Amino acid sequence: MPNRLIRRYESDAIEVQYEIPRCIHAAECVQRLNEVFDNQKRPWVQPEHASADSIAQTIHHCPTGALHYTRKDGAPGEAAPEKNTLRIVENGPHYIHGDLQLVMGGGEPPLRETRAALCRCGASKNKPFCDNSHINSGFADPGAVDLAQEAPGEPLAPGGQITIVPHTNGPVQVTGNLEIHTADGQTLYRSEAWLCRCGHSKNKPFCDSTHETVGFVAE
Repeated sequence: MPNRLIRRYESDAIEVQYEIPRCIHAAECVQRLNEVFDNQKRPWVQPEHASADSIAQTIHHCPTGALHYTRKDGAPGEAAPEKNTLRIVENGPHYIHGDLQLVMGGGEPPLRETRAALCRCGASKNKPFCDNSHINSGFADPGAVDLAQEAPGEPLAPGGQITIVPHTNGPVQVTGNLEIHTADGQTLYRSEAWLCRCGHSKNKPFCDSTHETVGFVAE
């Protein structure tokens, strides 16, 4: 199961939750609201220095889901976006954003989420989430799709819940209306996708069963 070490930082209006193992230093928070998120200070999150609205809007841009918040001023929390999207990061993870339900197995209840970075190099120590292991493992993939093998498909009805199931020693199954954006700007539509997470598929981002021959092991 993924590591879920969470730290909390509070002001009168908002509590910020920081799930340390899921942070891969995308730095959206630091760049957008440095008066609150500053990794040169301790504590590095100081929510008293900005409005709850500004903090919430900044957290919505965290692509990994490492940052979340709870409003203490009666304002609503984060809502799921109107459509579910997956963005392939060149030489990096899948950024997925939507009304997400992650089914981990092991008797654990599904994890409800809006944002996550899913490992696709096979080396993360915090699967199914990315932990930046792709940097040291030498994983290289441009995040493109061969349209000769994968037709773009027709646009799907937006929204609705999508379910993410990492299969033991195999791929990640995603069901529900999903808009996939490749790193080179192509868009594909899927109601179901089997995503490679061993790092060795010849048809990335999709699984081609190479995990069976390379001996990929993951819960």
